[in-house]
Amino acid sequence: MAKKSLVVLMVLILSLAFAVPAFAKGGRAGDVGTIYVTSQGLYYETFAAADPLPMQGNFQKLEMGPNGAYTEFGPGAPGYLGGRWWVDSNGNGYQDEGDHFFLCPLLGPGSPTP
Repeated sequence: MAKKSLVVLMVLILSLAFAVPAFAKGGRAGDVGTIYVTSQGLYYETFAAADPLPMQGNFQKLEMGPNGAYTEFGPGAPGYLGGRWWVDSNGNGYQDEGDHFFLCPLLGPGSPTP
């Protein structure tokens, strides 16, 4: 029973360690931005949760256009990977060491305007 209580206490301490700085910055850990999801015709708010990430696992391509960042899949779509993005920084069309990998989850609900 003491071991279970210790684990619960550690989880609580770690949760507070991450939550307090986020609330001090307005409830989110980073600056708020928007990403347009082309397949849904909606803009979603987002924030940088982890930047950069190591090139491990699956990432969804995020592109820049004249109106800002956009991608094909958003929340609820099978191609949406929870905000794990890669930007083709070296322009070769492949995910590789020269690219940028980061986490920015999309926050719903989406909006037809930015």
